[in-house]
Amino acid sequence: MSLADSRARQEGSPRGRPRSEAVERSIIEGAIKLLEDGVPLADISIERLARTAGVGKATIYRRWSGKEELFVDVMRATEPPDAELPGTSMRDDLIALLEPLRQRGLASRSSALLHNVYAQIKSSPKIWDAYQAIVIEPRRLTTFEVLRRGQRDGELRDDVDIEVMNDLFVGPMLVRAVMRPDAELPEDLAEQIVDTVLAGLRPARP
Repeated sequence: MSLADSRARQEGSPRGRPRSEAVERSIIEGAIKLLEDGVPLADISIERLARTAGVGKATIYRRWSGKEELFVDVMRATEPPDAELPGTSMRDDLIALLEPLRQRGLASRSSALLHNVYAQIKSSPKIWDAYQAIVIEPRRLTTFEVLRRGQRDGELRDDVDIEVMNDLFVGPMLVRAVMRPDAELPEDLAEQIVDTVLAGLRPARP
């Protein structure tokens, strides 16, 4: 069973006593502090993390099955919150979905801590795969649904694959935010990308 499967099962069947958000936050902040102090991910044990957060090991295991699952939440905690779709138009929803990527790029550039967190977690294939399944894939599926709605409503061509469309919108933002760290990330970048790509994806008018 993968880490993502384990998380899905736990979310469907919560175990143990009710969770305390304050306790979870202190544990996640403890993990971030260790990374901030330069402790390699491989050297962060549950025992050390419990000591740093001021909780018992059992408290951590009641919430996470292990270090890998916990660090998926650590990475999620360092990111902007998921977009809340305005629902006013397909264009506005696409802009809302791209904007957190721009904000994450800005945050990563301004914070050595975030840069360190991303670098260390990417070095663990198990954590990175779980992060992709638990955090990234649901966002992709949300974008797919917005694009399908656009096709159903006649706002998008129906002869272009949904995944290709998704990559056309997300790709330019990832290039700017991740692959070109010196590139500008202006406030209206998400709008520029969405409007430019939409110009080529709208159905031809008779």
